[in-house]
This record gives sequence, C-alpha cells and structure tokens, in this order.
Amino acid sequence: MRREQLDALKDLFHNERFRHSLSWIALFLILFGLIAGTVHTTNKVDYIWRWEQIPRYILFKEIIEVTVEEDAIVTELEKDGADTGIVAINSSDEEQYYLVPTKMLSVGVGDGIERGQVLAEGKVWRLGLLLTGLILTLEISALSIILGVIIGLITGLARLSSSPAPKWLAIGYIELIRGTPLLVQIYIFYFFIGQVFRLSNFMAGVLALSFFSGAYIAEIIRAGIQSIHRGQMEAARSLGMNYPQAMLYIILPQAFKRILPPLAGQFISLIKDSSLVGVIALVELTRAGREIGTSTFNYFEVFFTVAALYLILTFSLSMIVQYLERRFAASD
Repeated sequence: MRREQLDALKDLFHNERFRHSLSWIALFLILFGLIAGTVHTTNKVDYIWRWEQIPRYILFKEIIEVTVEEDAIVTELEKDGADTGIVAINSSDEEQYYLVPTKMLSVGVGDGIERGQVLAEGKVWRLGLLLTGLILTLEISALSIILGVIIGLITGLARLSSSPAPKWLAIGYIELIRGTPLLVQIYIFYFFIGQVFRLSNFMAGVLALSFFSGAYIAEIIRAGIQSIHRGQMEAARSLGMNYPQAMLYIILPQAFKRILPPLAGQFISLIKDSSLVGVIALVELTRAGREIGTSTFNYFEVFFTVAALYLILTFSLSMIVQYLERRFAASD
C-alpha cells in the first residue's frame, strides 16, 4: 500500500499543472511574507502610513488665479514650457511679469491690461516632483544608452583591431573606466570636463554615464564578435566583401542576437546608476524622492513609490528585450 502511495505522489509531482500550482502558491507565500514583515517592522517603530499624500507628488491639480496689479501694456510673451510669461510695462515704465498657463492665455502683444483684470483663473494639471524626476531619469537613461552603444561599438571594434594603437587605446579606456567608481567619474565630468567645455549639469551627467556604460558594452560586443566562428569572416571575404562590409552584414547581426541578454542587463544597470547624477544637482527620480522625504518625513511611502517606478522602467525594458529575443529566434 505504501508503495502505491509513493507512486501516486511521484505521478503528482511529475504533473505539470500541479508544479505550476505549487510555484504560484510559493510566490503568494513569499509576497505575503514580505508584506507581513513590512507591516510588522513599521508597527515596531510606531510608523503611521500616509499613502494619501503620494498622488500629489505624481500628478496634481493646481489652482490658478493671476490678477493684474496695475494698468499696463503687454510688450512681450515668453514661452516657458506649458506656461507663458506675460511682460508688461506700466505708465511709469516699470516692468511687470505674470506667468499663466498657455491654454488660459487671453492677451497678446500690444494689448492693454487693467488693474484687477483676471488674466487666468481655474485649475490645471501639473506634474508632481516624482513624475518630473521620472521623466528626467528616462531622458538621461535613453541618451546615455544611445551614446553608450555608439562608444561601446567603436571601442569594441578597436579592441579587436590588429593595429596596436587603437587596440591599446581601447584597452586603456576600458580598464580606466572599469577600475574607477562611477561617482568619481561623474565628479570629474562635472567639475573638470564640464567646466572646461562649459557643459550643463544634464550633459555632464549624460556623458559620464555614457562613457561608463560604453566600457562595459565594448567588452560585451567584443565577446559577442569573438563568439562567431572565424570561418564566417573568411567566407564573407571570399565572396568579395571587404572587412567593414563583412562585419556589418555578416558578423554583427549574428553577434547581436547573442549579446542581447547581457546588453539588456547593462541597460537596466544604467537606469539604476542614473540615480547617482543627483549629486550634481539633477533632480532625477531618486533625488526627487529624497527631497520629498526630507520635507515630509514620509520616507517609507516615498521610497517604496520610487522603487516601484524604477521597477516599472526596468521591467518594461526586460519585456522589450524578451520580445526582441523571440523575434530573432523566430527569424533563424
């Protein structure tokens, strides 16, 4: 009887649906444990959750009411993002300035405005500090990824060059970047290179991240190219292709399929590393969360939200890479 029971248990564990059910149960138990542990921890430190304050740091409605202080004539309209600045001159030749949402703009250059006149009134949607930081993080990460791939491709090809000059320059760059902390590199780009070439904080941060990721991408590309059998290059050259043509049309397309997963990992790391540019006064997502936490002391809610936003970014990138992998696998 015991033998039959053991056989039945073995059959049950070999059942695919049963294994899937067990995996889901394990996942829910882990999530429940994490939530329970978080609640227990916050109860021990006597923390009061204030989740209702988080939405206004993502998106909120601002009450607008702009009233003219004294009679004047509009001399200039200055576009400022979603707003427009109204520059007016009064009878004493003194300049007045009013900022109103562009969609509420009701005056033009040369129009007279009277004291007490309402230039704008109502409610408009505004981006909260967290969403503004998220957008800046996206911009920094996207530009750094594009520049990093370009730098990595050039450096990776130079690393494989038979000429000693580009080869050793590439090796020196890779070892220098990989052997020093990213934070130090950001400071160098900001305080030294940025001052010499008059770069903005944004550009200094993007270049620091680009050169940092470019070194790692170069090694990924080099390994991908070397994983392609040497006969592929010889076959391409025997068909009359020169080296650049063979690399562009034969080697790199095959190598790209193999290096896609490690490239995705590097891109995800770059998104998270972008949090370090906050040290040069860029209010990206992490610095935005830190500023909100400092002013409200709602550290748990803010940084859980920041972590969730980073997770959304990295998970979306992972899904895109998985889709590309399936497409390339189907094309083989």
